[in-house]
Amino acid sequence: MKAGQEISTIFLVLRRVRGTLIALVLIYAISVLGLTLVPGPPDANGAVTHMSFFHAFYFVSYTATTIGFGEIPNAFSEQQRLWTLVCIYLSVIGWAVFIGKLLQMSADANLQRAIRTSRFARSVRRLREPFYIVCGYGETGHLICHALDQLGYRVVVMEVNGEHLAELELQNHIADMPALVADAANPSLLKLAGLQHWHCRGIVSLTDDDDANRTIALATRLLAPDLPVLARASGQAAAADMASFGTHHVIDPYRKFGDYLGLAMHAPAAYQLLLWLTGLPGTTVERHRSPPHGHWILLGYGRFSQGLAATIASEGMPVTVIDLQPPSASSAGVRWVQGDGTSAEALLQAGVTQAAGIVAATSSDVNNLSATFTARELNPGLFTIVRQNSMDNQPLFERFDADLTMVPSEVIAHECLAILTTPMLAPFLRAAQSADWCEPLLQRLTARLGWEAPEVWSVRIAAQEAPALHHKLNLDDGVCLGDLLKDHADRSEALLCEVLQLDRQGQPSQLLPPPDTRLRQGDELLLVGRRRSRARLDLTLQNAHTLDYVLTGRESSGSWFWEQVATPRQNRSATSTT
Repeated sequence: MKAGQEISTIFLVLRRVRGTLIALVLIYAISVLGLTLVPGPPDANGAVTHMSFFHAFYFVSYTATTIGFGEIPNAFSEQQRLWTLVCIYLSVIGWAVFIGKLLQMSADANLQRAIRTSRFARSVRRLREPFYIVCGYGETGHLICHALDQLGYRVVVMEVNGEHLAELELQNHIADMPALVADAANPSLLKLAGLQHWHCRGIVSLTDDDDANRTIALATRLLAPDLPVLARASGQAAAADMASFGTHHVIDPYRKFGDYLGLAMHAPAAYQLLLWLTGLPGTTVERHRSPPHGHWILLGYGRFSQGLAATIASEGMPVTVIDLQPPSASSAGVRWVQGDGTSAEALLQAGVTQAAGIVAATSSDVNNLSATFTARELNPGLFTIVRQNSMDNQPLFERFDADLTMVPSEVIAHECLAILTTPMLAPFLRAAQSADWCEPLLQRLTARLGWEAPEVWSVRIAAQEAPALHHKLNLDDGVCLGDLLKDHADRSEALLCEVLQLDRQGQPSQLLPPPDTRLRQGDELLLVGRRRSRARLDLTLQNAHTLDYVLTGRESSGSWFWEQVATPRQNRSATSTT
C-alpha cells in the first residue's frame, strides 16, 4: 500500500465528518471573535478593556471541552458572562453532534474495511524477514500456515470468508500473521499483500474457486515472474490452463492421491519414505500394511474415484464401482453395481467377501464410514481407504482407524511444504520411487530418528549460508562429508542427521553420497534429521572455530589473546604428560 492510499483513508474519514467539523470550527471561531469584541470591565483609569485573541482562544479551548471554567485574565463583565453562556451551549451542542457522528461512522462497513486494509498494508511493509503469501484460509490454508509458522517462516494471509479468517486470531502462532478479508484474485490487493515485496518468497493459492486460483497465478506470473507459485486445481482443464502460462506448481489433490496409491502398490517403501519426509511438523507417521493386489471395490464414481480406478487398473487389478448412476462411456472396462454402498446387499453383489480392498470416495463422510464399517464386518481382512472431506470429523476417522485416510487438505499441505521449504526434496522423492535402497534407508533413518516427522532442509556451501566452510574450502579441499556431520560438543558423537542428496553444478545429482565424499564450494546438500542437529550443524557451518574443532579436534579460544594464553598451558600439559 502506498502513502497516497493511506492518505485516502484519512480523507475518507474527513469527508464523512466534514459538515460537523466545519460547524465545530465555526463555533470556536465565533466564540473567540465574540470574546474579543465584547467589552470587559474598565481598568484602573476607567477605560473599557477587551480580551486578546490568545486569551479568548485559551478560554474557549478549556471551556468548550468542559475541562473547567475560570474568568481570565481578569474578572468578566456582565456582557462577557452573557456571551460565555452562549459559547458554552454552542460548544456542547457542537461537540455532542461531532462525537455522535464519529460513533455513527465507526460502524460504517466501508470505513472499517479501509482501516483494516491500511493496517494490513503497514504490517506487510514492515516485514523484514522471508514470508509466504497464502490465499485462502480453509482447512488446507490452516495446515500450511501452522506448519510454516512452526518452521520459522512468516506468513501473510488473504481470505474472502471473514468467518474462516476469524479462526486465525484464535490460533497460538509463534509469530503474528498479517491477514485481510479480501478477494485475493484482485491484483491490487495482491500487491498490498506483498507480492512485489523484497522478502516475499512465494505465493500459495488454495481457494475453492479455480477461476480465482488461475487469476492469482496469472497475476503473479505478470507482476512477479521470478516468484514461485503453487496453485490448487480441481480438474484437468483448470490444471492445464494454469500450466499453459507457466504456473510453477499446479496441485490436484485427487490426482496426487491417486499417484500416492499407485506408488504404495508397486513401491511400498518409497511411499512410506515419502509420507515420513513430507510429514507435517509435530506429527507421527505410522507404518501400515501395503495395499494388496487383487480385486478392488470403489464406492462412488466421481472425479476422485475415476483417477483411482485408472491407477488400480494400471496395476493390472480388477475394479468394481458401486454408484447410483452408471459410469460414462469413458470408463469402459470397469464393472458397475448400482447402489449407495452403505447396505450389505450392494457390497455383497460387488464381491466384497473376496475383495482385496475398498475405497470409500463419496463426498459424504458419514456414508464413507458407514460403508467401510459394513464392508469390514463382511470381510475383516479388507484393506480400507476412506476419503475424509471435513476436518471436523477427525475424531471419527481416528477411531475407525482405516488403513489409509485420504484428506485432500493434508495431501495439498504435504505437497506445498515439500516444494516451498525444500525444493530439493521433490526430485529426491521422484528418484526414490524406482530405487531399491528405499527400504534399507527407511529402516536406518527411522531407527535413528524415530517415526515422528523429521526436519528436512537444504544447505548451499556459499559465503552467506556456510561462511566458515566456504572459507575453509578456499584454503584446501580436504573436507569430507562424514567429518562435517559431527557434534561440536563432542566430535566423537555423530549428529542425528544424514545427507540424502548432493547437487554439484555441471554434474548429475548424487543420491545418498558416502561419508568420504569431498565437498566443494557451491555444493548443495539435502539433509534430514532433528531440529537440534540442524542448529548444531548450522553453527559448525558458520563458526570457523567450531568447524576447526569438528574437523581436527583442536579447540580454539577464538581470539589472539586467549590463543597466546592457551598455547603455553597446552605445552606445559603435554610436557607433564610426557
